Formats: sequence, structure tokens, C-alpha cells
Amino acid sequence: MSEISAGNAAGAGAGADDGGGGGGGGGDAEYDVAVIGYGPTGVTAANLLGATGLRVVVLERDAEVYSRARAISTDEEVMRIWQRIGLADRLKQDMLADRPLDFVDARGRAFLSAHPTPRGHGHPPQMFLYQPALEQVLRDGVARHPNVEVWLRHECLRLRQDADGVELTVVGTADDSVRRLRARYVIAADGGSSLTRAQLNVGYEGRTYEDRWVVIDTKMLKPWPDHDRLRFRCDPARPAVDCPTPLGHHRWEFPILPGDDERHLTTDEAIHAMVSRYGIGPDQIEILRATVYSHHVRFAARFRVGRVFLAGDAAHAMPPWIGQGMAAGVRDVANLCWKLDAVLRGELPESVLDSYEAERKPHVKEVTRRAVFVGRIITDRRLAVTRVRDAVLPLLNRVPGVAGRLQDSNWIPVAHYADGFRDRPRTKSSGITFGTRASDAGTGAATSRTGSARTGTSRTRASRTTAPGHQIPQPWVTAPDGSRVRLDDVLGGRWLLLHGALPTPQPEWERAGVPSLTVLPAGSSPAEGAVVDCDGVLRAWLTHHRATTLALRPDAYVYAAAPAGTPLPPPPEGLALTPRATTASAPPMATPSPASPTSSALPASPAAKGTP
Repeated sequence: MSEISAGNAAGAGAGADDGGGGGGGGGDAEYDVAVIGYGPTGVTAANLLGATGLRVVVLERDAEVYSRARAISTDEEVMRIWQRIGLADRLKQDMLADRPLDFVDARGRAFLSAHPTPRGHGHPPQMFLYQPALEQVLRDGVARHPNVEVWLRHECLRLRQDADGVELTVVGTADDSVRRLRARYVIAADGGSSLTRAQLNVGYEGRTYEDRWVVIDTKMLKPWPDHDRLRFRCDPARPAVDCPTPLGHHRWEFPILPGDDERHLTTDEAIHAMVSRYGIGPDQIEILRATVYSHHVRFAARFRVGRVFLAGDAAHAMPPWIGQGMAAGVRDVANLCWKLDAVLRGELPESVLDSYEAERKPHVKEVTRRAVFVGRIITDRRLAVTRVRDAVLPLLNRVPGVAGRLQDSNWIPVAHYADGFRDRPRTKSSGITFGTRASDAGTGAATSRTGSARTGTSRTRASRTTAPGHQIPQPWVTAPDGSRVRLDDVLGGRWLLLHGALPTPQPEWERAGVPSLTVLPAGSSPAEGAVVDCDGVLRAWLTHHRATTLALRPDAYVYAAAPAGTPLPPPPEGLALTPRATTASAPPMATPSPASPTSSALPASPAAKGTP
């Protein structure tokens, strides 16, 4: 029988064997959104959409969480997204935070060291993870949402779009049963070999590198010096990645060189021989699995085809060197899901969905470019080049200004959506900002398909602010009830006017139903409709960007901004908020105490139970 479950049962990953589709398997069941794929991208989408109250179905061809650990790290911005679904603190229980990073030469000497520097998202800037455990927690999170059905061991064989939605023909891989369902929209997060992308005839442009790498997951039996330090071993004879991972694991990665026997290189004998070069003996690690991977640089020609959206590896693939493959997929659905929710509720026009690709693709391309560059530093095998690298980088490390840039491991470019919902977002790799025309900041997604864009080229006082397009920081604040919380827990994933001083009336935004929140200086008493900026972080950010009033999107990016006493540019065309039965955030998962790796309120991950 097929494995289909409602949200309450889906979290454990095996689904209820009811054969009837949980109310969704018989005829043409109707959903707001169908999510194809239940890896990190798909399961994050299921949590985000589940918290909105929309009716969601998830299709996954496998029966369980994929056992091989692929991603090994994430960053503070992704943790901020997982905070929005109430899972950040639980996930961090199974992570290692703030570990140093070294690039070392053939003799093991560090020629460049980097330390993660926070960017203000309210979480550690870098965390190492064990992906099977992470995915299990995310799946457990979906169990909070009875409006989400998870169909394990089901694969979508065909998509057919019409004016009102998408018909999906689904086969149960356990019993070859065939079902049909309908969804208003589809998120395809079904990986680099996406069947959905193939059905849509969307090209996957780019290249696959000739080098193949053996990726080895081990269990650490006896620790060794600096076992919790990430090292890129830039040895031209055979580069390597030597990476700590939590829950007693450790990751090694080695290239398959010309003349190597690929099958032999995945044997225990060959693996122990390779790690012995670094003083690691057979009594110190247990080899759990070894898999060969190729590195890819690819982008889907389109991220959207009608009512179907590609996300994660289905939309793009990048080398692993800066740990952003999984993170990019999580950012994709964080950008897309709130827009789908707004369109389905009639709060924004359907044309806003065009901004998904316009905003995400440039950022993904820049992140990929950075990953390729770092990979060249690590993997170059030309002796003359590596000698120059090993000699020059330590010298640059002593130059004021240059040293700070080299040692700060925040090589990930910051997304900057300068044009609101227009189709020309730009990506900035630093905190440098630039002005935005008032007409741009207040224009809807690609204006509209009927060409009803607001126009205007004159620069107004509002154009002097540099805040539009940036995501605001997330400091600790004092909420109206006096509790100390992270800012996003008060923002609540909604459109919001944020005032840094006495609020200036904003009649157009107020008519659209957008609520207001005032930021009070540190030391102020808690007050209704206000938060206290405990450490002065947010008010300093507003001053830096010459803004007093912000119009925030649900993802905490600034849609529009204005200096003191100045009205904001108008809201997006058609914005009209509706009362919500639920908020955009989900209740937090129970967090195990530090003394205990598990909690009765949360099933332990397989890794936490000791299962490799």
C-alpha cells in the first residue's frame, strides 16, 4: 500500500499506510500548493506554507530521510529562516557553532585562517551540521501542521497546467498505484536530476567538472588535536577537506586523481591510507560510508514556468566550497512561499510571483561565482601557482585592511533587492548600499502584465535613504509584554511599518491594512505597539541608512523607506491585507536540555540515537 500521511504523522518520516491518500488520494484532490521533493528545500517549504494555514501536499519518492550527509554547514541567515518556522533553537542543539577555518599547505602550515563574523541575523555566523539529523528535525516540524499532507514513496510523473491550476499524475512507488491531484501552484524541489524540470523542457545550463571527489562520513572514536577545526588541505599532491561535523561525526573529502581506481578509493583500506597522512589511525574513526560526487555549476534557464516554480538543486547547482548549496535552496523557498501565500489570499496580484526568479537568480549566480573562486584556491595542483599562493597570502594577511577581508570568512554575498518587486534586482557582496528611486521602491512586481506601472523619475527626499532592498538586522529586543526576544518573533512574518521615531502618518499603507511598530531606544519601558532596541543595533542601522520609517516585507527585507517627516512611497500595486486565522510563524519545537540529547516532546534524530 502507498504511504500517505497528514502532517501530524508525517514528521517521523514514514507516513501512515492508509492507502486512501489521507483524504487526498482518491480523485482529483485539491490543494493550494504541491511540493515535489522532501529534502532540505522541500521540507523548509512545507514548514513555511504549513504555518500559513494553506492546504499543502508534499510528494517524495523515497520512504525515509536520505542517509548520506551531503551539506555540512549553514549560516546565520538560513538559521533566521528556520527561526521563522520555530525550529532554529532545536536545530542548533545538533550543530557545532563558530569553529575556526584554516587553509593549510602541503606541510600542514596555515597560510590563511578565517573566523566567522556575525552579520546581525541573531544566530552564530556559521554552524556545522549532520544533514540526516537536520532533515529529521525539519520533518518532525511539519508534523505540527495538519493542513500539510506528506505522500512518501510517491513520484509525480506528469504535470498539466491550465488557467486555474496544475494537475499532477502521481504514482505510488510501493504498489504502482496511480492518483491525480490538483494544486493552484507547484514548487519543484526534486533535486539536480529534477524530473519536473525535464517535463517542463527547461534547460539546465552550465558545466560538470571533470574532477570527481570521494566524500567520506566517519564516526569519531577517539578525538585528535584540533579535530573540531575545519581545514582545507591545499596540497597539490592531493587536496583534501577535513571537516568537523556534530553528533560525533567527521567528514573527509578527497579528489580522485588521474590513475586512481575509483572503486578502490572508496574502500576502508584506501580511506585509512589517505587519512593516515594527517596522523589519524584506524582506531580513531569508524568509516560509515564513502560516496563519489561530481561538482556542478548549473542554472535552470527559467525558475518559473506558469504555475510551477523550480527551487534548490532543481534550479541551480554549485560546488560545495563555501557551504551554500543547501542554503541557496532554503533562501529560494523563503523568498517564494510568502509571495505564494499573499497571492493565494488575494493580498497581492499574481504578477508578484515573477519577482521570485528576478530576485533569486542573480544572488545564486554570485554565490556560485564565489564558490568556484574558493575552490580554485583549495584544489589548484600546479606547483608554481601553489608556491606563490602559499607565500603571498601570508604576506597579505599582515597588511591592514586586506587582512580583515581575508580573515573574515563571510565570503557569501548579501542579497540586495534594490528594486522592490521589479525585475532588475542587484546583488551586493558587502554592506555598501546605494540609493533607490522613489518610483522604483514603490512599484509592484514587474509592475503588472497590463502595464499599469507607476512611473516617475524625479528624485524625492525618500530617495536619499539607502535602506530599500536590504534585510534589516535581527537584534534582541524587549517585547510589549516585557520579554526579551529576537526581533523577528515580534515582526511575525508580515507586512509591517517600522518607525524609528514618532510615527509619521502613512495613509496609503494604513488603508492597505499594514500595522505599525515603533522602535524605542535602549532603557525605555516596554509599551504596546513598540519594541525596545536593547543594544541599540536597530536604531543605529536606521541612522546609517538615513531612514526613520520602513515598510518591511514579510521576509524582513525593506520594501520602501523614508527619512523623518516624509511619507513612504506607495505600497505595491493591489496590496490589501486580510485578517489571518494563523500567523506566518509556527510554534517552536520543544528544545532538549543540554544535559539530555533527546526530549519526550521531540523524537530524537537517528544520529542522536546513535544510528549511523
